[in-house]
Amino acid sequence: MADDHPHAEWSGVMFEMMRDAGVKLFAHVPDAGNDRLIALAEEHNDTRTVLLTTEEEGVGICAGADLVGERAVLCMQSSGLGNCPNYLSLAKGAHFPLLMMISMRGDYGEQNPWQYPMAGAVESLLESMGVLIFKVESRDDLEKATTAAISASGKGAQPAAIVLSQKFLGAKGF
Repeated sequence: MADDHPHAEWSGVMFEMMRDAGVKLFAHVPDAGNDRLIALAEEHNDTRTVLLTTEEEGVGICAGADLVGERAVLCMQSSGLGNCPNYLSLAKGAHFPLLMMISMRGDYGEQNPWQYPMAGAVESLLESMGVLIFKVESRDDLEKATTAAISASGKGAQPAAIVLSQKFLGAKGF
């Protein structure tokens, strides 16, 4: 049976790329932008998901995975990034290779005015915390951005974020 989820194709590609790179732990706060990626991680025996109560918990979980030689990814919506600066200083100060997947709100086509302030701060916040940013604006960007972020946060030992724009994801109606 074909998967007709709107994010099925790209989520499948990203999941396989992460899995091939050794990412085994998917820490997440539920969001429509990461729901299919998380469902794929839940379906496979060699990957696990961790449901977070708040985004900053994921930074600590990813740090713990790194300390035991495992790879993890923190999946969240851009509005949740505002919860993370103190914890992102851990990645910056300790030079641990945090991998994040951030689905944007508050940009292309956004209808919720509450999403715009944090959206405007995402890049500057990530940059100030030393996180490399790899944007996905179109389907053509997906593999390049994912590969770059995986490489930077792997052997490159850098914190890196794959930022999925609303132009790529599609704007939500709420």
